[in-house]
Amino acid sequence: MLSTALQMTLIIATLIVGVSVVGYLGFKIARSNRDLGTDADKATFETLHQVSVAAPHLAKGLTPEGAAKAGKHLRALLACEALVITDTAKILAVDGIIPDHDDRGSAPAFELAANALATKRTQVKRSQGADIVCSPIMVGDTPVGTVCAYIPRAGAGIVRAVAEVAAWVAAQVGLAELDASRALLMEAEVKALRAQISPHFIYNSLNAIASFINTDPARARELVVEFADFTRYSFRRHGDFTTLAEELQAIDRYLLLEKARFGDRIRVSLSIAPEVLATAIPFLSLQPLVENAVRHGLESKPGGGLITISAKDSGEFALITVEDDGVGIDPEALAAVLAGTTESIHVGLRNVDVRLRQVYGDAHGLVIDTAPGAGTLITMRVPKFRPGVLPDGPLTTLDAS
Repeated sequence: MLSTALQMTLIIATLIVGVSVVGYLGFKIARSNRDLGTDADKATFETLHQVSVAAPHLAKGLTPEGAAKAGKHLRALLACEALVITDTAKILAVDGIIPDHDDRGSAPAFELAANALATKRTQVKRSQGADIVCSPIMVGDTPVGTVCAYIPRAGAGIVRAVAEVAAWVAAQVGLAELDASRALLMEAEVKALRAQISPHFIYNSLNAIASFINTDPARARELVVEFADFTRYSFRRHGDFTTLAEELQAIDRYLLLEKARFGDRIRVSLSIAPEVLATAIPFLSLQPLVENAVRHGLESKPGGGLITISAKDSGEFALITVEDDGVGIDPEALAAVLAGTTESIHVGLRNVDVRLRQVYGDAHGLVIDTAPGAGTLITMRVPKFRPGVLPDGPLTTLDAS
């Protein structure tokens, strides 16, 4: 049995440990409370929390489901009895309990919302049950809906708060519309780029392949592989950028197929500085320029001609050119195409020009020197701030025969 002195020692030690643990936990709790700061800090934190959890529900714009979920957090933010969100035609969501001062339920809010939409200004309706404050959701100069709050007594502060919440919702809806527009633009750009793979090119390539099946089966098999690789690259579904090396490999395949059809009528010269091979360029931005040189520069020229592709280091930029000694383009007609005021066989040049300006700015559009009968020189100046990854087998040579 333990002695009395030892028992007392253990009891005292246990008490000391217990007091220490309680003290530590008390310190942590007090410290966490101090970390929240002042009442103003706490209010700011709560506001930021409510808008941050509401924002994802408006990512697709003003939808009934999104409005219902976001409305819960916006009502908590305004501390109102009920919140109604509408679009321009109907009530999307109601959160909270509408005061029993009108058997038409949320009809008074919708009537007030119609006034807010018409005037593009916050409207207030006083009543015995609760005041209603409706503020329009303005995307630009266009009202797209309203936020209406039921408040026991609406002072100037809460009226301003409802207007600020409506402005915040408008910002989220505007972002959703921007995302939708961006998605549509990207889809349109992809369609425009893929449209550059002319049905005539596909038809002619397959015909060229077929012509070798009996006379040169090995060449036919080689061309089938090149055709498959080129179409796979052109129709890939991922990535807005590629490396210059990868684009040149696709161009090599394209030219092999065209040379199978035209033979010696198309000659190619390539001059590429190795240090720019890894430069990232917009996907399918160089190949359409080469296709333009073949289809509209050399195809209609008796005896064909020469296409020269070059890329060199120019400080912060990679300077890429595609030149042909073909029939050339009328400068006025080309200016109209690039301005988007007319359609022509050179629409692919405008697609590339627009994409370069969107990605890098107006200073980086295509520079085109041409005249009827004088050939065409197209220059791209691409910033090197987005380096890509070199493929396993970078293109270093191209058949220039």
